[in-house]
Amino acid sequence: MMLRASLAVAILALMMCVAPAAQSGGRVTGTVKLTLANSAPSPAGVYERRAVCPRPRAQPEIKSVVIFFSDLPATKAAPMQASIAQKDEQFAPHLVAVTAGSKVAFPNEDPFFHNVFSLSRGAGFNLGRYPSGSSRSQTFTRPGIVKVFCEVHSHMSAVIRVFEHGWFTVPNEDGSYAIDNVPPGEHTLVAWHERIGERRDRVTIRAGADTQINFTLPVLEPGQ
Repeated sequence: MMLRASLAVAILALMMCVAPAAQSGGRVTGTVKLTLANSAPSPAGVYERRAVCPRPRAQPEIKSVVIFFSDLPATKAAPMQASIAQKDEQFAPHLVAVTAGSKVAFPNEDPFFHNVFSLSRGAGFNLGRYPSGSSRSQTFTRPGIVKVFCEVHSHMSAVIRVFEHGWFTVPNEDGSYAIDNVPPGEHTLVAWHERIGERRDRVTIRAGADTQINFTLPVLEPGQ
């Protein structure tokens, strides 16, 4: 009986020692605000939109932003499952952010053929043309920016951000975001948007504490 009690006490002590380590990181929260850049749109377009479907409803621009730490070490973050649908002649969502090794599906939800391809460095692929109701997928093993297109419809594009760690997020539609369990220390936090590039801020993360960082991004209208 005494041996059993001693073993229980030892296990409890071990749990008490391990639990704080799992929560030793800090948390960064904040908001991302998009403002219209002070620039007039170009009157020239490369291609006219050759659409069969009516012009689709615009996706929330804030969902094309990624918040991430740029100077944290690579970790074995778990692969993710993501999906970018082809619907109303657009990729939806326009952007996804995943860890290296993740698989992204591209279901065709339009009543005609689509194609998915990329010429991006380290992630070149072509899934070919496939009909309505079917889906094809691609696994992304290298960190970086992958730009995706459809060879059937030149106006369609999407972006996949692949990270070698798990400290990233896409803001909510109200602009709020949070990244949990960030290693303590001074790091660089980045807000990235496809059409403006990066905005950076240095942030000091303290164990068990929240730190707030807000970003304002002057986003150009599509086509600028």
